[in-house]
Amino acid sequence: MKVYDWIVVGGGITGAALGYELSRQGLSVLILEQHPTLEGATRYSYGSLGYWSGTSKLTRVLCQEAREIYQTLSEELETDTQFRELDLLLTIDLNDDYEQLAVDYARCATPPSWLSVEDACALEPLLNRNAIAGAFTVRHGHIHPGKTTQGYLNAFRRFGGEIQIARVVELVRSSDAIKAVKTLSATYHTANTVVCAGGLSRTLLKASGIPVYLYFTHEEMIETPRVDIQLQTMVIPANTKRFQLEQQASNKSVEHLWDKPGHEVIRPILDAGAVQFLDGSLRMGQLSRVLTDPYATIAPEKGESEIRTQVGKILPALEKLPGTWHHCLVAFSNTGLPVVGSVSGVEGVYIFSGFTNPLVCVPPLAKRFANWVVGQEEDEIIAEMSPAN
Repeated sequence: MKVYDWIVVGGGITGAALGYELSRQGLSVLILEQHPTLEGATRYSYGSLGYWSGTSKLTRVLCQEAREIYQTLSEELETDTQFRELDLLLTIDLNDDYEQLAVDYARCATPPSWLSVEDACALEPLLNRNAIAGAFTVRHGHIHPGKTTQGYLNAFRRFGGEIQIARVVELVRSSDAIKAVKTLSATYHTANTVVCAGGLSRTLLKASGIPVYLYFTHEEMIETPRVDIQLQTMVIPANTKRFQLEQQASNKSVEHLWDKPGHEVIRPILDAGAVQFLDGSLRMGQLSRVLTDPYATIAPEKGESEIRTQVGKILPALEKLPGTWHHCLVAFSNTGLPVVGSVSGVEGVYIFSGFTNPLVCVPPLAKRFANWVVGQEEDEIIAEMSPAN
């Protein structure tokens, strides 16, 4: 009977990066992923690298580490992550409180600069000048999330890592320890298990009797094929409603709703934005629904119409482009930080999930986590993200 040093549950960017870093330490690692191709939040990500946006000592350290990692990650993984920098436009709505937004952005490691309507439209000619009161701008990192994840997985295999396509149904508990992971078709034995299952992490851990303050939203977006239109910048609203949603949906007053399927904890929000990839395709969205059932059925018609209408107000040329509606789960925590570390009271199980800013935070935290578990060093940042907090 083979016993792995580590089983990583989830093969998106979190599981792929963490599996790679653990395997680099000489550990035997198995990644269990239910989909043969990317289907979750990584697949439908904007590819955004907001490493300018750290507002605390902890997040600024991670952002700086991420910026350094991405400079050489393509070479390290022997793949083209399509890393680049482009101008980010944070559009100011006509009803936004500009002064408050300016105060909020001044807290960032690299505060964005203000632009007039004329200057914003000069930077991004597709903007509707009548729909904005101006914008903030800053240089912003960008990658192809799918290619980057596949690069991590390929490098993981080169270090001897194994991948099985299987749906995990249970973390097998023996007394106060997790000793195996059960899928629909097999049971795999392990010394340590780390859950990197994104929006399904809460459900999986709960099924194994492990409570955790992790939550999820149902995200909707539209992906286009290659189009002739050229978006010069990445465009998102300056007043991002997603952060407010996470605070409200993880408040103690609504915690009881999360243990029952069928609830919509708060009203949905839409942050109308768009980005164009190097292959000419576009992704635009995002609409977030806080439904407590991770397997809830989402009808595409209403969400697609809302996304197109709201994006069209800011970028009219994009509204009627051919495209396909997609839906996935996105995890978040109740602190604005990811949940990373060991679970109190249950040996051999760890969490690596709940990333609000995943493509920035995952690579440096995966390195830190791997160093931490092999005993190379204590890590104050991981301690602050512990599930016990």
